[in-house]
Amino acid sequence: MTDPWVALAADADPGERSGVLRRAHDVFTSAGRLERPVRAVVGASWRRSARARVSPDEAPVVELGPDELGPYRAAHPLARAMPVIRELMGAYATDGEHLLAVCDAHGRLLWVEGHTAARRAAGLMNFVEGARWAESVAGTNAPGTAIAVDRPVQVFAAEHFLRPVQQWTCAAAPLHDPRTGRVLGAVDITGGDRLAHPHSLAFVQAVARAAESHLALLTPPAGPDVDAVRLSALGRDEALLVARGRRLRLSRRHSEILVALARRPEGLSGDELLVELYEDESVTPVTLRAELSRLRRLLGPDLLDSRPYRLAVPVDADFDTVTRRLGSGAVAAALDAYAGPLLPGSGAPAVVRLRRRIEEQLRAALIARGDPGLLADWAYSPWGEEDLPVWRALAGAVPANQRPALQARVRGLDAEQRG
Repeated sequence: MTDPWVALAADADPGERSGVLRRAHDVFTSAGRLERPVRAVVGASWRRSARARVSPDEAPVVELGPDELGPYRAAHPLARAMPVIRELMGAYATDGEHLLAVCDAHGRLLWVEGHTAARRAAGLMNFVEGARWAESVAGTNAPGTAIAVDRPVQVFAAEHFLRPVQQWTCAAAPLHDPRTGRVLGAVDITGGDRLAHPHSLAFVQAVARAAESHLALLTPPAGPDVDAVRLSALGRDEALLVARGRRLRLSRRHSEILVALARRPEGLSGDELLVELYEDESVTPVTLRAELSRLRRLLGPDLLDSRPYRLAVPVDADFDTVTRRLGSGAVAAALDAYAGPLLPGSGAPAVVRLRRRIEEQLRAALIARGDPGLLADWAYSPWGEEDLPVWRALAGAVPANQRPALQARVRGLDAEQRG
């Protein structure tokens, strides 16, 4: 099987594999041991489900009752994508005795549509509108796991963590806000063994892309905003500021000041800013005030306030985009926005702390995700070429025939770093 996100190869026997997986599931839920046939993505999800104390014999609960569900989904961004999703999937679901489902970023099912008999059967396990199918409460399942890993994923039979769901196969893909990259939810197709074919995953992924493209067309393009202030400080020693139609390349010290102030919109006193910017305690407040005066002349008097020092308008910073996407679970989108370490040549304490925190959070998210493509993007970047934990994770995530070269790289890095 070449694609780790596909549950079943096209030529596999569904009945035979289902039996093997059921035995592996029984071993895991009774002894906590993973058997060999379980895919890595499923094994990782089973472990997360166990850590979340999901019971394999319970059904998800309905969180949104009829009175809450209607207004909530009417106001949800994905409501505007439903005409496209229905056009592409509606007949396929009904004719194939399947269900199409769309959930929000919390795994709550907002729409469940399709074949009447399939809906009736799915209702017995609470696969209904308003129920929450997040991985943390429903265990391994396609929509919940797709949100958890921010990737299209197919889940077959006993790969589901909940036993009442193990007669089903489902494939789901996350849906993102086309402007911010934030995960909005997931689109899912659920049915019987006929959905175990790899084409089902490709189909639902194509539907997700079409829905995102539709949302992008409905989102008005951002016109020139004369009040917008944008700060780019990732992967560069001198930040770039776009403010009121002007592009300003800042000195290193001015870059550090703006990063510190962008992180603290409530403002900083002079003494606090000294601590944030200077390791050398001999630097005087007079030196800082001189730097701030030069910066105010550069920016204009209405962008930088004093007492406390703060930016007078909101700043859209590239490093905030990365942390915001990580916070929403959109790891791929966060990596896409990461142009490199924050002001890599800076020794300002505030910058060093933030640089380290962003790197550690993004690295940890990539390793936890275990996606070989994302790991490779980091490992083969200038800042990741000596990142031993990522290279180790990459060596463990790729197919067996690609591992020898990566394992050699890991051994070389390990020897170098041991000195």
